[in-house]
Amino acid sequence: MAVAVKDVEPGQAHVGYLDDSAPAAIDVTASIPLGHKVALRAVAAGDDVIEYGLRIGIASADISKGDYVHTHNVRSARWQNSVA
Repeated sequence: MAVAVKDVEPGQAHVGYLDDSAPAAIDVTASIPLGHKVALRAVAAGDDVIEYGLRIGIASADISKGDYVHTHNVRSARWQNSVA
């Protein structure tokens, strides 16, 4: 996952990494508000959602590369036994 450092509109956006990885471009599929997440790769429903190398949630629906990642498609990893 990537975190938006400004509001991002659908279309091509540039992403940078906190390590030595080269910057890249990604096709964003929805508006992403500042501070919210966008998928850098596809995640299948039931798979772990990773941010900054840590498991932050479980995909409650399939997430495509470039999709907005939020409560509509991720549930908390902390409350694994909660009802989705």
